[in-house]
Amino acid sequence: MKALARLVLGLVIFDAAVTAPTLEPINYDSETYDATLEDLDDLYNYENIPIGQAEIEIATMMPSGNRELLTPPPQPEEAEEEEEESTPRLIDGFSPQEPEFTRVLGPQTSEDFPTCLLCTCISTTVYCDDHELDAIPPLPKNTAYFYSRFNRIKKINRNDFASLNDLRKIDLTSNLISEIDEDAFKKLPELRELILRDNKIRQLPDLPTTLTFIDISNNRLGRKGIKQEAFKDMYDLHHLYLTDNNLDHIPLPLPENLRALHLQNNNILEMHEDTFCDVKNLTYIRKALEDIRLDGNPINLSKTPQAYICLPRLPIGSLV
Repeated sequence: MKALARLVLGLVIFDAAVTAPTLEPINYDSETYDATLEDLDDLYNYENIPIGQAEIEIATMMPSGNRELLTPPPQPEEAEEEEEESTPRLIDGFSPQEPEFTRVLGPQTSEDFPTCLLCTCISTTVYCDDHELDAIPPLPKNTAYFYSRFNRIKKINRNDFASLNDLRKIDLTSNLISEIDEDAFKKLPELRELILRDNKIRQLPDLPTTLTFIDISNNRLGRKGIKQEAFKDMYDLHHLYLTDNNLDHIPLPLPENLRALHLQNNNILEMHEDTFCDVKNLTYIRKALEDIRLDGNPINLSKTPQAYICLPRLPIGSLV
């Protein structure tokens, strides 16, 4: 009976051994696992460590076959893009270049100061007001609006505004200007506004026909200061201010689109019937010219009533 039991138990153990999974050998390709016991003793010898350096992190090295598991995952592309976008870019994707010194501060003045350091440059506008300047400073090529009021400028030279093709406005109010070169303004293709009031100008040079606003009030133009037909071809001229200039006549012909004509405090003595109107065409109406100032002149407006029949408003002036 005992022999039979031992036989059954032996068969069960044999069957279990046969059905058990086979273990495959694991190959650890690592210098650590190839080391001898003596090497391991030297590797993990902690007896000679100084007391001050006792706190050292101890870890068992991972076999090289599995080291790639510890490699940190690559950073996402979004982080790289954010770092690159920290540099400002233009619309076309290119990074802006550092502006040149002369581009930022403008050309050098006669005193070896850049114009935009001596004056104030904002975009395409240059402000040189009240700086005791005695000449027009060199301006950046892209200047569109130039203000140099309350200075001591005495003359405007032909090269002061040369090659400034974008210049639209010049304001030289309250200087000491008495002389202007003949072609100082003529070659400015975009000039729209010219303000030269409160100076000592005796002769007005040729002006570009693109002007829409002219103010030369309080100067010394006198009888011959304005050339004949000086404003004839200025089809877009809207405002013409010539007050306080000792003029003895109204400069004719006046542009058709003129809206305001200020001639107060001059020496105008007479006016013709065709100064503003077309005497040959009684139906002609000059709709644009609504503001005419002749007050402060010795002229009697009541003597030439036919000169105003085409105007939407009567001129302001003496009627006696």
